[in-house]
Amino acid sequence: MKKTYSIRDLASEFDITPRTIRFYEEKGYLSPAREGTRRVYSQPDHTRLRLILRGKRLGLSLDETADLIRMYGSPRNNRKQLEKFLVRIAEKRTELERKRRDLEVMLSDLRIVEENCQQELANYSKKLNGKKV
Repeated sequence: MKKTYSIRDLASEFDITPRTIRFYEEKGYLSPAREGTRRVYSQPDHTRLRLILRGKRLGLSLDETADLIRMYGSPRNNRKQLEKFLVRIAEKRTELERKRRDLEVMLSDLRIVEENCQQELANYSKKLNGKKV
């Protein structure tokens, strides 16, 4: 018997809301069977959802992730998908490294400004303490 999942099963396992799952369903990324009004998700739906959420964690857009998922072919030949995924990983790494450099510059600037402010406050306090009030 094939493993199936309810919307609650998936929401609980992946720590997301049923609304999120319905959103992916509306976009056509998941296609559960129906048993009356109940949605029944298959193992491929489970895998697609896991890949969608992994893509999100990696900073890929939903469309980029969906493109990669659609490329899945034969279990023995995912070469195109893997090559495309490696290119996207390299692009994302370059983008994140640039952002990290930008953040390091900003943090350095903040430290300098903070030190200057602290020095000014110290000078101001010395001036006030030198005066008779």
